[in-house]
Amino acid sequence: MLKFSIIIPVYNRPQEIEELLFSLTKQTYSKTFEVIVVEDGSETISKEIVDNYSDKLDLKYFLKQNSGAGTSRNFGMQKASGNYFIIFDSDCLIPPQYLVEVDNALTRNYSDAYGGADAAHDSFTVIQKAINYSMTSFLTTGGIRGSKKAVDKFQPRSFNLGISKKAFEVTQGFSKMKIGEDIDLTYRLWENNFETQFIENAFVYHKRRSTFKQFFKQTFAFGKGRPFLNKKYPDTAKITYWFPTLFVLSFFISILFLLIDVKLFALLFVFYFLILLLDSLQKSKNILVAITSIVTTLIQFFGYGFGFLKGMFLKN
Repeated sequence: MLKFSIIIPVYNRPQEIEELLFSLTKQTYSKTFEVIVVEDGSETISKEIVDNYSDKLDLKYFLKQNSGAGTSRNFGMQKASGNYFIIFDSDCLIPPQYLVEVDNALTRNYSDAYGGADAAHDSFTVIQKAINYSMTSFLTTGGIRGSKKAVDKFQPRSFNLGISKKAFEVTQGFSKMKIGEDIDLTYRLWENNFETQFIENAFVYHKRRSTFKQFFKQTFAFGKGRPFLNKKYPDTAKITYWFPTLFVLSFFISILFLLIDVKLFALLFVFYFLILLLDSLQKSKNILVAITSIVTTLIQFFGYGFGFLKGMFLKN
């Protein structure tokens, strides 16, 4: 029988943890589950907010020295009493049916790890909704984070990830990597013959970064970390990881061609952005979100592309 332990690392985000805990009180799941909040050396701690939910949830709270999200997740799993761990980032809101969907999916087709998609909540800002579109759309990432049809062997992401106690004990959980630690864990799960799956209906509302600058820094870090993972696991390297960098180079080349009055390449980009605009508009029903999606997509490609180049050719 599955017993879920939800692990939430938090760092200087008491307001986020309050919203996340509130969403967990609305679960329609009839079985018991525990929630473990790991305060990762925060200066602004969340204990008072967590205590406010002690009569509504089976809660455990731990304050530890700062060591990063990965090791904080491991710490939480070591303290858990369940046999299946579910990990959320503190900037997530959990739909009421989430645990029911996970329990049903694992009962039908058990796997020792899973991941789910992320969506944009109605309360999110225009930028947050646009970022969600850029991170999940088939037109930007191939839809690998938001569609079962787009995934083959799924790589769970740490904002919405489940792992069995057995798999955690064998792999020892997350490494000390600051970026890409969830992908690194997936590769080690596969090396130890543990299966992963994508549970399409186990989605969360993921706020992500709330400014363009923060989003660029995040995508830059993702890109910078990918070459390291390619070197550590050479069999997993794919040509598609170069696509954002090639996009950036092509974008600059199209501008250079414009200077000599060759418009074809620039028109191709205009056509692509028009398709993005219409697709985002159809999904969001909001013209501001649709227009902003073009900006966030450019930020995503430029951030990841430049980060990837730095990770490939520079040590720091």
